[in-house]
Amino acid sequence: MTLAEILPFLALGAVGGTLAGLLGIGGGILIVPGLAFLLGDGTVPTDRLMQFAVGTSLATIVATALSSIRAHHGRGAVDWPVMARLTPGIIAGALLGAAIADLLPTRTLAIVFGVFLLVVSVRLFLPGQPAAHRRLPGWPGTSAYGAGIGTLSSLLGIGGGTLTVPLLTWHNTDVRAAVGTASACGLPIALAGTVGFIVMGLGTSGLPAGATGYVYWPAFLAVVPTSMAFAPLGARLAHALPRMLLRRGFAIFVAIVGVRMLIG
Repeated sequence: MTLAEILPFLALGAVGGTLAGLLGIGGGILIVPGLAFLLGDGTVPTDRLMQFAVGTSLATIVATALSSIRAHHGRGAVDWPVMARLTPGIIAGALLGAAIADLLPTRTLAIVFGVFLLVVSVRLFLPGQPAAHRRLPGWPGTSAYGAGIGTLSSLLGIGGGTLTVPLLTWHNTDVRAAVGTASACGLPIALAGTVGFIVMGLGTSGLPAGATGYVYWPAFLAVVPTSMAFAPLGARLAHALPRMLLRRGFAIFVAIVGVRMLIG
């Protein structure tokens, strides 16, 4: 890609990283529709556009999750035993999500993502976390939760924090530990999901240069550095700006993007 072609991807990474640090919602919510827009110029096969956007987003999350894990582990905010119980289901679910995405027409996948954005928008408008009600179940039950989280996260190209944090807090997990553990769970989601999207996309005709399956590496290489560089800026801004006003402003933005994806 030329410098002019790279700059929008750098900007996407910067905005996605800032918002991830600012609101703790994960950059995939913005990066997937951003990649769908930027790659929609014919760079990738148009009938597989959303698959490339989701697969490439998951690849970027591998890098950002590593940075996030280090930060949260340093603060003692990752519940490793809980993550260990979630991970088997997450891996199986992430592979299943990639397989489902491969079967769907790209328009259907865009509609699914648009509906998800509208749900996230409503959630951002609501204050706080869901009230705690119970303890996490044993290995089988927690693995089942992980399978659901992995499937939806891989299908949508997100790190899973919007699903994992409410689940853990509902099961009496401290919110800081829930956020840290959800960030750690983003790594197996992204790794398994990326592998799944690579494998599922290998037989696609018309793969562009620089793509392996449904992962377009030039976009990955442009998004990741700025996403990782700007996430700390977002975290600092979170302590200086009115958080609820920001959440609701972003909720409106997410709703607009969701409607845009629904109407095509």
